[in-house]
Amino acid sequence: MLCVRALRTFSSLGAPSSSRVLTQVFRTTNATNSVARTYATHFASGSKNEPKATSLDVDTNVFKTYKPVSPGIRHLRRPINDHLYQGKPVRLLTACLRKHGGRNSHGRITVRFRGGGHKRRVRLIDFMRTEPGEYDVIPWKGKAKWKYILATEGMRPGDVVQSYRMGMPETTGILRTRTVRPGNVLPIRFIPTGTVIHCVALLPTGRALLVRSAGSFAQVVHHDESGRYSHVRLQSGEIRQVLQDCCATIGRVSNLNWKGRKIGKAGRNRWLGWRPRVRGVAMNAKDHPHGGGRGKSKSNKHPVSVWGWATKGKRTRKPGPKGPKNSNKMVIRERPRGKEKRAGGS
Repeated sequence: MLCVRALRTFSSLGAPSSSRVLTQVFRTTNATNSVARTYATHFASGSKNEPKATSLDVDTNVFKTYKPVSPGIRHLRRPINDHLYQGKPVRLLTACLRKHGGRNSHGRITVRFRGGGHKRRVRLIDFMRTEPGEYDVIPWKGKAKWKYILATEGMRPGDVVQSYRMGMPETTGILRTRTVRPGNVLPIRFIPTGTVIHCVALLPTGRALLVRSAGSFAQVVHHDESGRYSHVRLQSGEIRQVLQDCCATIGRVSNLNWKGRKIGKAGRNRWLGWRPRVRGVAMNAKDHPHGGGRGKSKSNKHPVSVWGWATKGKRTRKPGPKGPKNSNKMVIRERPRGKEKRAGGS
């Protein structure tokens, strides 16, 4: 049997405070003080004793919008997450994000339109979760042992998560099925077909590499009779083989509505480290195939990227079974493209 240790971990989505993923999911707030944001006061409806919201609040069911007292917040829209703790992250579990302006070690630009932005510290995520035992999802206090993990959809303070990466309990039947709970880490061979998972590893001793962004998920669709591989359907529709000894986390990544946010103004995009994206027709001929000439014309050329690759639907790579020999043996079925995608294939 596994030794259950009284370890308390502060769990959250490890990412910059202004990142793509929901942060500080597992910190808790008092039910009587459900202030959602520091930039605008939002109170949950239903209590007569609660103070009235300020003039900047316009409540919606899923997203928080604002009264347009300035052009920068007219279209600003953010997900409502009242359960988040508003304090700072655990500093010992963060690291400074060094900026490179989209340049590699040789000083050449490899990612265009990056640069600037506010200073950041990123949370250090435990994608291995090798230590067994129960971990409480509680707010940070004291000098206990802490970790950041990705938050599963629906997880709240008070929940308990476990890792069975180093071994499963010897019990069978109903007790075994209790291990398949959101937030628990299990080898894929013990996960029933049809289960929604995330944080999928590609090596038995490696960390989670697939399905880690906000709101993403995968699904176990088949276990081979040979006992070596399992088939996992990714969110794109691609089905690939994964070793059954690899581990995955039960459930879906939280913060599904993050993709529906609107930043509201160009300046906020600069704060995130993005520079203006310049059109090809506005460049010189030496800088882009669409550049040069007089007026807004690309000289009757087919649309291409800055490197000359055909764009707008032209397929330029063939991964998986249809691609070069031995390019990716693990892909059983590619993601739907073109007509197959428009027909709803998956």
